[in-house]
Amino acid sequence: MRKINLSERQKKIIEIVKDNSPISSKEIAKQLDLTRGALRSDLSVLTMSNILEAKPKVGYFYSGSEVNLKDLDDLYNKKVNEIKSVPNIIKEEESSIYDAVITLFLENVDSLFVVDNNEFLSGVVSRKDLLKITIGETDLENLPVSMAMTRIPHLVTIKEDSTIFEAAKKLVDYEIDVLPVVEEAEDDSGRGSKFKIIGKINKTNITRAFVDFKLDI
Repeated sequence: MRKINLSERQKKIIEIVKDNSPISSKEIAKQLDLTRGALRSDLSVLTMSNILEAKPKVGYFYSGSEVNLKDLDDLYNKKVNEIKSVPNIIKEEESSIYDAVITLFLENVDSLFVVDNNEFLSGVVSRKDLLKITIGETDLENLPVSMAMTRIPHLVTIKEDSTIFEAAKKLVDYEIDVLPVVEEAEDDSGRGSKFKIIGKINKTNITRAFVDFKLDI
């Protein structure tokens, strides 16, 4: 079993924590002249690998478990296609806000993807979107879900041949909960390419990939 291949930034983080334990992510970021958001994925890898230990309201500690870790290259390079899950889809033209709320809670999901009559991705609507629009509204059965959704081209998407590291980075960088996995499809109208949704990636998919990888300490 090979030693983990750490990036130069991850090595610097370890040295900072070794010299300053306990230390907050804010202080680590300050020493590296970066934002805390930019360090989130590195700190996640180092804590999940048991190189660092995080204690709430205290900070990060060096655990000393830096040797004999399973190489993470295979995990970083695993494709989105291998871990994506089935998306929950509703049709924009046929759905009201009321229908969307019922579907979301019956399926127990955080977001619904909206497609048009040609099955092209139109947008995504989240629990937060639905909560905002239902406050003060009484005629939900006649209010279209398109009023609440985030539309193409403002959606952040991912392709199935992207790596799960790329997916995780998008979730962190854009501070979103879910990514539609898409493939391009030609529109018969001749207006260029549109997207077909073939899956979804969320934080649960990413976490499960780490758990299933079974890092051996």
